Amino acid sequence: MHKVFLGIGGNLGNKKENFIRCEKLIENRVGKITSHSSVFETPPWGFQSENNFWNCVVCLETEMPPEELLYEIQQIENEFGRERKSTGYVSREMDIDILYFDDLFLENNTLIIPHPRIHQRLFVLVPLAEIAPEFKHPLLRQTSLQMLENCKDTSVITKVNF
Repeated sequence: MHKVFLGIGGNLGNKKENFIRCEKLIENRVGKITSHSSVFETPPWGFQSENNFWNCVVCLETEMPPEELLYEIQQIENEFGRERKSTGYVSREMDIDILYFDDLFLENNTLIIPHPRIHQRLFVLVPLAEIAPEFKHPLLRQTSLQMLENCKDTSVITKVNF
């Protein structure tokens, strides 16, 4: 079994229903969710939108290799109407990112693990530190808490009463 951390976020539609449905799809198709952070409301990162995001991090166990995992989560995103564009960030109902896959480092044309911007984003670090404060980034060799303390992102993060 592989231990995987996924970042889940979205800023369109009924966010609560989207999160519940997304996590059910993950459990049905990918693996068992073993821990779940709180849900946090955050401003868009890297683009402008009238709609704030909801974000969380889940830890799961899966038997899938990384490429198969990526394929399955992209299929889940597609069910939420996700369109992939090369023009940067856009609003979306659901976005799922592979943050960590065990302590693997992988970089190819379709996938980079660990996610290359974990250490720059409070909307990832706050929920990650909540469920895995001592987990060490395989390349930076810092724990989630250490990265959170060193993060330069000044976004306002608010816990959602989910």
